[in-house]
Amino acid sequence: MAAAEVLSHASLVVPQTKDVAITQLSRQSLPHQPGKPSKKKNKEKRSPVSHPPQGSSGDEQRSGRIKEPESAPSRKWSWTSLADTSASSHPPIFTKDGSHFFSIFGSTVKIHSTSSGKVVSILPRSQDEGHTDTITSATLSALNSFQLFTASLDGTIKVWDFLEGNLLRTIDLDQPIHHVCTHEKIKDCIFVAAAKAKKSKGSSGHGKDAEDESCVVLRVPLKSQESDSLTGAQKVSNVLAIGKTTRTAGLAVSASGERLIAIAGRKAFVAQTAALKSGFIKFVSPEPLTCLAVHPHEEYFATGDVKGVVRLWYCLNPNLVKVVGVEKKSQTSAFHWHAHAVSSVAFSTNGAYLLSGGEEAVLVIWQLHTGKCEFVPRVGSPIKSVVVSPPKTSDEEYLLELADATHTFISSTTLKLSRVFARIKLAPSVSNGFPSSSSTPLAFHGLSETLVLPSSHPSSLQTFSPSALTLVAELEVSPSNRISQWMATVDRREGDECFQGEVYLKFWYWDKKNAFWILNTRIDRPHGLRKITSMSFSPSPSNIQLVTTGEDGNVKGWRIRIAKDKKGKEEISWVTRSSLGYKSDIPRHASWSPDGSLLAVVFGPSVVLYDPYTNVPRHVFVCHESQRPCEAHFIGMSGRFLAIIGGPNLVIWSVMSGSVLWHVRNSQPFDTLLPHPHRDTFMTIHSSSSTPAHAVATVFRVRSPVRQMEHTLPFALRNVIWYPRPSTPTSSESFSLVGLTHSYNVVLMGDDADPQAKPSVPSKRLQKGQSLPRKSLFEEMFGVPVISSESVQHSRDQTTANSGPVLPWRSSETAGFFDAPSHLIPPIHTFFDSLVDSFLTLRVADEERPEELDVPEEAGSKPSDDGPSVFTKSADIATDSVLNTLIPVFREIAESSDYSNDSKKASVPPNTAPAPAKSTPRRVSSLG
Repeated sequence: MAAAEVLSHASLVVPQTKDVAITQLSRQSLPHQPGKPSKKKNKEKRSPVSHPPQGSSGDEQRSGRIKEPESAPSRKWSWTSLADTSASSHPPIFTKDGSHFFSIFGSTVKIHSTSSGKVVSILPRSQDEGHTDTITSATLSALNSFQLFTASLDGTIKVWDFLEGNLLRTIDLDQPIHHVCTHEKIKDCIFVAAAKAKKSKGSSGHGKDAEDESCVVLRVPLKSQESDSLTGAQKVSNVLAIGKTTRTAGLAVSASGERLIAIAGRKAFVAQTAALKSGFIKFVSPEPLTCLAVHPHEEYFATGDVKGVVRLWYCLNPNLVKVVGVEKKSQTSAFHWHAHAVSSVAFSTNGAYLLSGGEEAVLVIWQLHTGKCEFVPRVGSPIKSVVVSPPKTSDEEYLLELADATHTFISSTTLKLSRVFARIKLAPSVSNGFPSSSSTPLAFHGLSETLVLPSSHPSSLQTFSPSALTLVAELEVSPSNRISQWMATVDRREGDECFQGEVYLKFWYWDKKNAFWILNTRIDRPHGLRKITSMSFSPSPSNIQLVTTGEDGNVKGWRIRIAKDKKGKEEISWVTRSSLGYKSDIPRHASWSPDGSLLAVVFGPSVVLYDPYTNVPRHVFVCHESQRPCEAHFIGMSGRFLAIIGGPNLVIWSVMSGSVLWHVRNSQPFDTLLPHPHRDTFMTIHSSSSTPAHAVATVFRVRSPVRQMEHTLPFALRNVIWYPRPSTPTSSESFSLVGLTHSYNVVLMGDDADPQAKPSVPSKRLQKGQSLPRKSLFEEMFGVPVISSESVQHSRDQTTANSGPVLPWRSSETAGFFDAPSHLIPPIHTFFDSLVDSFLTLRVADEERPEELDVPEEAGSKPSDDGPSVFTKSADIATDSVLNTLIPVFREIAESSDYSNDSKKASVPPNTAPAPAKSTPRRVSSLG
């Protein structure tokens, strides 16, 4: 694909060829130049393999009985996921000290650092110890705060020592588990919400009838049991069934530990923990409930429903429950702001506030005693869950887990985003922005060695570094195709009765200095209001062009124009170079030869080769084997062969002779074709005939229809591109690809992909006490002292260093920065140091005339042989050494004061100048 063939040597100012007038070429039929007619042409239509490979016998050619291609050896291809595509429905869990938090992704639990957001460990460490299905719930042990319970749809509960990363115990209930909960006052058991019937293997539990699934709430004792010798799982006895429900949406224990609460469908279920055999008391909700949270101190709980209503239930107090017929009703109070379903609710630590979030991407903070609310808008993506940091932390924070797997921290005092930890921002909701008929944009940028792909919002692109596994930047645009220094994007909005449709073609330039894309040119309606079917940059550095094909029937070329203004400054922009068409067919795909000397465009059943310099058609390939080809690619470094796919047909043409080399008909339609950039091989991808949700990647050589290798992948692909790995030599025949799956997961796959490689997830033990440096009460009242210990100062510097890179200020940016409204400017302490340092220049002391410091000998401050710095930071001076230095000074002042009191008759001579004051080293700066 052209997007993957990036030019690393392309320059900004390049010589351009002579422009071709923007005139529509004749749409009459171009002369067809077929090769010599032969009897094999008639055999092409009847045989799935039209032309034999080299070495076939003459009898086979005359009879037309071509041997079917042998089946290639099939194997599973190595692949590894680069991102966590979507967040779990279960909220993150903080450790007791708040230094780390747990997040669930699939069948693993990741342990993140609260300060940096980095993944410091993963449970399990080996696949043999982990769950075999999706983890649905997790909670800390009430008996040991350094142990974690995880529950899964595989019907097991696993107990982990997360400090060491070891699996301690496995409890097998033989029922898919949806929720678990514990309480600090109930340490001998755990409460579980499980499905009544075990699902088939691989079921995710989110099927069409998930809401009607029958569940049962159980009390599971934690006493040690004998384990199975084969699996190591323990079968627990004395499991108590508390009651039946529909599919549960939440399970929790009240603050006092006296009530067990479960929500399912339109009902809230309440049971006494001291009398669980009595079963549940049911309370009816007007709408189906979606989330649950219990008050940390008082006996009531909060729920959210599908209509966006947050409701407080006071049914835990028997005095507030009314019996009407056979139904019990509770006193409630409702808060309504959300327009969509509420995804999560949580109480603040003191219980005075209630937090709620949902699809609106807005955090709502309700003041319970007044009913008023505050908002934290535009958090970046729909909110999946809200968690409040433990009360032991100095400043309370709200942790939001967003739908694109981003973790966002919000300060409870400023209600501002304090930290955002994100990798690839992808969510299934992004599929709404792209029609099912078009592929999802995905490209590789060579200069920055990053991937460019859509973000969680359909109008945004994101730049991701696979080597560092970090999110680099985001752009507010849509589908893209890029070259080393240029990127082209298309923004399209469908029109309706009130608004006219919009289509924009935008060109972006890569700024190496700031490592960011800058908008250069915007072109309105490049193909009218019709859809752009493909676009591709030329690989030639001497003739940089962009070719776009549209449903208006035109193929347009775009070039760089360089003009000078009145001051002689060059202005660079993109303009239309040419426009052409073929008959009345709609172009569907365009691709370049490796050297950029030919352009292949798919028109209807034909593929036309053009000279990109003159726009003259050189040859027309009429594909009788496939009436509707969709892609055409040049194969190999020389580009002597042309591979065409259309439906289940694959055809290889020789560009030199203009004849078909061979033709293969597959059992499934081909999705895409990727040529090897350095070898005469290519790969096709299609869906598996046995499992449509899986993909099959097949490797072909250009001179033989025999499949060289077939790789099976346990997912289907929306788009796939070539990913040049730095460690792979150019002479290698291996394939290295990056693909975007149907579930919006980014995967790295290929012959050299290591499925166990996780560069950003070191396997190490957690240490107790790893947390943010906390201020003392004195520091919170009066600020941090100027002279502090080196250890504290070092820890603060390390925390500041982990917050991210700080770009230098420019003088031209300063004035514009302070023109913004005051409520939009961040606190001044966040940028004061970097801003002031950009104006101040450190003046070094003159070496010829060093300043002699008048320091008493008792201080013992002798110059070091290593030549210490003249200017010393006060934070780097130990407190004891400073006090020892000041003691002789104060002693001298005291002695002089006593002497002046005892000798009142002494006088100062009139012509005697006062003694110079003792000086201390200072940092001298000048404005620059």
